[in-house]
Amino acid sequence: MASEKLQQTTDKSFQSDVLDASQQTPVLVDFWATWCGPCRAIAPHLEAIAGERDGKLKIVKLDVDNNQDTAAKYGVSALPTLLIFKGGEVVGKVVGNPGTKAKIQSFIDTHSA
Repeated sequence: MASEKLQQTTDKSFQSDVLDASQQTPVLVDFWATWCGPCRAIAPHLEAIAGERDGKLKIVKLDVDNNQDTAAKYGVSALPTLLIFKGGEVVGKVVGNPGTKAKIQSFIDTHSA
């Protein structure tokens, strides 16, 4: 479920893919699973936003079924969960399907400025 604009991250690569990268550019992490319908519903919105904000925002996806340590570390107990990281810290969180692309963009704008 990743395109050239969306990258997959894992428990092992989370530090470099997200925490270190968020020192320069905000990073939106989509905690998802293949069986999660709402996760699949927001995927096209995230793809579009990743293309529109290339260089200004990095979007990565973490499959919680295969990367339970990172999901547990950040208290992810429902899917989808979107976290925005800046400077290695969580600065915004949405649990559940935020709905429209515009609502996701508003969440990003609120927390990544």
